[in-house]
Amino acid sequence: MDVDSTLIQGEVIELLAAHAGCEEEIAKVTEQAMRGELDFEESLRARVALLRGLDASAIDSVREEIELTPGARTLVRTLKRLGYECGIVSGGFTQITDSLVELLDLDYSAANTLEVVDGKLTGDLVGPIIDRKGKATTLQRFAEEAGVPLTQTVAIGDGANDLDMLQTAGLGVAFNAKPVVREQADTSVTVPYLDAIAFILGITREEIEAADLHG
Repeated sequence: MDVDSTLIQGEVIELLAAHAGCEEEIAKVTEQAMRGELDFEESLRARVALLRGLDASAIDSVREEIELTPGARTLVRTLKRLGYECGIVSGGFTQITDSLVELLDLDYSAANTLEVVDGKLTGDLVGPIIDRKGKATTLQRFAEEAGVPLTQTVAIGDGANDLDMLQTAGLGVAFNAKPVVREQADTSVTVPYLDAIAFILGITREEIEAADLHG
């Protein structure tokens, strides 16, 4: 799964921007990137640069502000109970996704990392960038590690940078997605609840309720 606006509500970088006082400027660039109008890596680096000098404690604050998408916990719990392996791949930041891995007991995770020096964000990123192509490559790596053929993988996302991942997976699901993503994904779900995707996978309501009961 993608993270921002899929597993969780909203965009982490915009929450960080609110602490840095540049929310409106970053939101405009994010929207353009998600519509596929801008190169993702270029837009990500431009947005992160605007966070230069922000105290790293803002990351802790944002971690507390994050809200899971309704049904996210139920979907993951149900899938894991039925033997699926679950992972996240994000153009966002490990400083946030690591806590989601722990919260939801996820099997795989990959994201970008904000550089922090002397307790402040430098405006740079550390290591290779997970962009549109990187998300697809990461899905392939997760599948190899799980010993699962790509035909038996499911990818879920909402933005243009998820398209390669959705097209690489055996089943690509657009969740409350931008028009360009809905048009190119195998199927789409436009409801507020992430666990609705379970029904696309042939999971019954009884199986969902059983997972909730034992969760």
